[in-house]
Amino acid sequence: MSADSWPDRRFTAERGPRNPISRAGFEVIAGRSIAIFGLIFGAQTVSALLAQVPFMTPRWGIVAAIAVFGSLVLVAVAAIVQFGVKTAMGLSALIYLAVVALWPLLVHSPVFEGGNKPWVWYLCTVATAFATVAFPLWLATVYTVVAPVVYGVARALPAGGGVGPELALLDVIYAVILGGAILVIVTMLRQAASGVDAAQSTALEKYSTAVREHAMEVERVQVDAIVHDSVLTTLLAAAGASSADDQSRAARMASDAIGHLHSAVAVDPDDQTLVDLGRLTRRVRAAASAFSNAFEIRTSRVEGQTLPVHVAEALYSASVQAMVNSMQHAGGAEVTRTLSIEGGRDGDPVTVTVTDDGAGFDPDAVPTERLGLRVSIGERVVNVGGAVEVRSHPGDGASIVLTWPAAEVRA
Repeated sequence: MSADSWPDRRFTAERGPRNPISRAGFEVIAGRSIAIFGLIFGAQTVSALLAQVPFMTPRWGIVAAIAVFGSLVLVAVAAIVQFGVKTAMGLSALIYLAVVALWPLLVHSPVFEGGNKPWVWYLCTVATAFATVAFPLWLATVYTVVAPVVYGVARALPAGGGVGPELALLDVIYAVILGGAILVIVTMLRQAASGVDAAQSTALEKYSTAVREHAMEVERVQVDAIVHDSVLTTLLAAAGASSADDQSRAARMASDAIGHLHSAVAVDPDDQTLVDLGRLTRRVRAAASAFSNAFEIRTSRVEGQTLPVHVAEALYSASVQAMVNSMQHAGGAEVTRTLSIEGGRDGDPVTVTVTDDGAGFDPDAVPTERLGLRVSIGERVVNVGGAVEVRSHPGDGASIVLTWPAAEVRA
């Protein structure tokens, strides 16, 4: 017997275009950009620091310088590895503010001459930028004003050069303007990114609803196909019923078809309720007993195995349809028909196999308008994560194997 496998068709939503901007992406970009900005300004400050080392106290001045520049390196590393970026920036901003506030204690008096500014001046904008990323908006706004003001006070004192309130005020205004500009830009971009995220969430929610409605529509089409084939088989059985037993069997088939319609319509694809495989086995056995041609039922390891209700319904519907196809096309009572159900254990799949030694067929030659094999069996099982394999050849019988879950799903 040759084998021909049903193609494992999966219906998945196409991945949409990547977001041009998102809040998370913006935070990454902002963190790395400002970290690089801090390193550049820190490198430019090294020459001023070295020139002012003679005016700093031997111990605490050097410790303060190491703390400030060490925090800049810490921020850069955190931004590269994307771990603790906000924490590192917040810590660096607080260290800078502490150094500026303690500046009179970190240098000798009288201070350096020549009108040079304290080296901490060149890192004021860096500190406010760090605060913009690390702190909430209100706290970052406060820091953007407080840090320059503290520097201005230190600058007006003899330890900072004693330039007087006018020049100190100009430095404060300049630092506040630069820090405020960074704060405004970062805040606006954050709001824009948050707006994009909100719009995308709304769009995804609407898309999810549309997909769910489409799935329900597909489910209804599949139910129609199954009912079509079931009713057709029932009518054929009724037309050929010549005895009271045949007529009674045809009546039971009609009743089962109607009951199957009601149960299929009632199943929600999102329902995750578990049902016992033994219950599915009993349903399949009851359906087989109503057919005019006998099926030998074989079961293995079905007790204690559970399936999602929509999977059980799909396997039941596909099994019944496979039996219907066998009765329609394989031959009459002279054909031996078998249905086996095997439960999965230790990662093995649940398998339902419908086999006959009848006329057989070429799976590739099945007309597209015939919905029994393609839709009622194939797509129904594949849509719940299973797989269908059709093994048949003209004159050699047929075997339809339903497997759940499919191999790649288990992997």
